[in-house]
Amino acid sequence: MDASSGFRDFEHAGWEGAAEAYAEHWGALTSQSVGPLLDAVGAGPGVTLLDVASGPGYVAAAAAARGARATGVDFSAVMVAAAQRRYPRVTFREGEADALPFPDATFDAVTIAYGLLHFERPDQALAEAYRVLRPGGRVAFTVWATPDQAVGFDIILRAVQAHGDPDVALPPAPPFFRFSDAAECRRALEAVGFRDATVGQLPQVWRLDSPDQFFAAMQHGTVRTAGLLRAQTPAALAAIGAAVRAAGAAYQHGATLEVPMPAVLARAVKPG
Repeated sequence: MDASSGFRDFEHAGWEGAAEAYAEHWGALTSQSVGPLLDAVGAGPGVTLLDVASGPGYVAAAAAARGARATGVDFSAVMVAAAQRRYPRVTFREGEADALPFPDATFDAVTIAYGLLHFERPDQALAEAYRVLRPGGRVAFTVWATPDQAVGFDIILRAVQAHGDPDVALPPAPPFFRFSDAAECRRALEAVGFRDATVGQLPQVWRLDSPDQFFAAMQHGTVRTAGLLRAQTPAALAAIGAAVRAAGAAYQHGATLEVPMPAVLARAVKPG
């Protein structure tokens, strides 16, 4: 990925504006994988943990609640400020995932919750995680499963394909579902030096109040998808919204939508 592509700046601007909407619409879903993510790195008393792309702060705060010495780092000042307000006893700071502002061998554990999807240089981010880990330290990350399983993405992508233009001009970006593939997770981790990589899937259900909230989450609580939707014509956007709401309604159970949104969890160890 050419650093001149503008993808990092596109993501940064997007998250500066979507921090609260992301927490509102996605927080209850992404929080479902926090426990397994922390289990994967052995977060507990005495463990020094870095949560990269810490966003709303859920992972770092949960690690601190387990007794770990947790730090969150995010490139968005708005995200950092919001997380610090939400969890004033946890340390959050600004920093780039592919150039972490910490010395070598500082942490026992590094977590990345859904962040690899948003990095311009995800392989460099994994290399940085390796660098800041102590020998024997553990890394774990979550990403979304493929759209045929993470149904929310399938719904929005099909709607754009059917009613809009999926090829609008956005900054060139790494493939969104690259790390949904277990073999690719293992390859990327081992390429930067990690060993004993294992990859599994976490079943998750996105519970939403209505089809309207589902479309609002995609339109306002994301960056890549929001950019794709913003670039549509008004007529196409209206048709996409109608298609998304109709498809989402198929997952109505009582008063809520229940949309399958499994995650992929990968973990590995830095050799001691």
